[in-house]
Amino acid sequence: MSYGFCCLAFDLGAESGRALIGRYAGGNLSVEEIHRFSNEPVEYNGELHWDAPRLWHEMQSALAIAGSQGIHLDAMGVDTWGVDYALLGEGGALLGNPFHYRDKQTDGMMERVFAIVTPEEIYSRTGIQFMQLNGLYRLYAQQLTTPRLLQTAEKLVTIPDLFNFWLTGVAVAEFTNATTLQFYDPRKKDWSTEILHKLGIPIHFLPSVVQPGTILGHLRPEVAKKAGISAVAVVAPACHDTGSAVAAIAGASESVFISSGTWSLEGTEVHQPVINREARHLNFTNEGGVCGTFRLLKNVMGLWLLQRCRRDWQLAGSSYTYPELMQMALSGPPFQSLVDPDDPSFLHPESMLEAIADFCRATHQPVPEGPAAVTRTVLESLALKYRFVLDRLEALTGRHFGEIHIVGGGAKNELLNQFTAEATGRRVVAGPVEATALGNIAMQMLACRAVGSLEEVRQLIAHSFPAQTHEPRQHAEWERAYRRFKEYCDAAGPHDH
Repeated sequence: MSYGFCCLAFDLGAESGRALIGRYAGGNLSVEEIHRFSNEPVEYNGELHWDAPRLWHEMQSALAIAGSQGIHLDAMGVDTWGVDYALLGEGGALLGNPFHYRDKQTDGMMERVFAIVTPEEIYSRTGIQFMQLNGLYRLYAQQLTTPRLLQTAEKLVTIPDLFNFWLTGVAVAEFTNATTLQFYDPRKKDWSTEILHKLGIPIHFLPSVVQPGTILGHLRPEVAKKAGISAVAVVAPACHDTGSAVAAIAGASESVFISSGTWSLEGTEVHQPVINREARHLNFTNEGGVCGTFRLLKNVMGLWLLQRCRRDWQLAGSSYTYPELMQMALSGPPFQSLVDPDDPSFLHPESMLEAIADFCRATHQPVPEGPAAVTRTVLESLALKYRFVLDRLEALTGRHFGEIHIVGGGAKNELLNQFTAEATGRRVVAGPVEATALGNIAMQMLACRAVGSLEEVRQLIAHSFPAQTHEPRQHAEWERAYRRFKEYCDAAGPHDH
C-alpha cells in the first residue's frame, strides 16, 4: 500500500522515548510505534544528568528499524521536554551530559539571581513563569561553579536541538523550546542578552533561533548509511513536547488545554504574549507556539506524584499497575486528604509517600494510608489544582472557557478526566493520547507542504483520532472540596504557583 506522506516522529519524555511512523493517505492520518525505550537519568559526582548518548543510541536504533522495514520516509522530527540544555565545544563535542532539571544545583539559585536582576525585569523581558528548573538558573549555577566550561563552549543548544545537531550537523535553537529557558525575549524576537549580561553569563554561544516548521537540513550521510535509509529531510517541529501537543488540538485558542503526563501544562493558545503585572503575579508563562502563536499556561506537577508513589511502593515490595491503582482509588475515601501538587516539597523528595504525609500533617489533615487512599488523594488534588489554574486563566484573559481538552498520556486516565470535569464543572474532551507525536507529525506535514494550513491538519487529527467526552455530574460536592483546597494553595507564594 502506498502512502501520500510518511514521516518519523521522535517523542522523548521524562520517563521514556518513542519513535512513531506517521502515515497520511486517503484523508486519514495514522501512527505506528516502531521503537520504545526508557529515559533514565544518571547520577554521578553528586549530580543528576540526562544520559544523552544513550538516548542518541536508541534514536539510531529506531532509524535502523525503519531501514530494516523498508519504510520510505519523507521527513523526521524530534520533540522533547523543555528548560534543559547542552553545551557543545570545539568540533561539536558534547561537553558533559546535560543536567537534569531535577538536579539540586539550582536549589536557592532563583533567590541569588533575583538579588541581581529583579523578578519584574526578568518577567517583563521573557514572559516566562518562575520555576527553579528553568535554564536561566542552571546557567547561572554553572557560571558560579564552572565558569571556564561556559567560556570553552561554542554553542548552547536545548535537548531537542542537540539531537537535531547530531542528525544534521546544524546547531540552532528551535523557538518553542528556546522560550522555556527564560532568557528569550518574545517581543524582541531574540535572546534577552540584557539579563545574561547582568548575571555575568557569556553570550557568545547563543545560537540563532528558528521557527517550528523549519527544514533544518538532511540526515547526515554517515547516520543515514548506518541505518540503511535515505538522507531524509529533518524538520524542527514544535520541539517542545507541549508545543507539539497543542499543535494537534483543534480549537486550541477557543478552549483550555491540559497536556497531561509527568507534568500537566494547562492553558490556552494566544496570538500575543500576555506580559503584565497580573500575569507575573499569577506566575503564568508565555511559551512559544506554532504558526505565530504563544501558549499562555501554567505548569502543574502532574502525575509525577503518582509515579513516585509507585516507586516507593515498589521499593517496599509491592508493585501496582496504573489500572490497578485507578480501580483501588474508586474505593478510597473521597476528599479525606488534599495536597497542593505544586508544593516545593514534591519537586524531588526522597520519598513521595513521606512528602504527602508531611504535607497532610502540616495542614492538619489525616495522613492517607495505603494505595487506595493515596491515589485518591493525588487524583482529587490534581483535578482541584486544574480548577485553581482555570479560575486564574479566566481572570487573566477575561474569558469563560466551556471546554477542556486533555491530551497526552494522562488522557487515558478516565478517573482523573472525570474528576477534572467534576472539579471544574466543564465538559472534558480527552484525547488524542498521541497528541505530542501527532503535533510533531503535523508540523512536518506543514513544512513539506503535505497539507495547506495548521487548521487543516488539526481537523485531520480530530477526524482520524476521535476523543472521549466527560460531563460533570457531582459538581456541588467538588465545590465544597475546592473551598477547602484553595486554603492550601493561597497560603503559598506566587513563585511556587
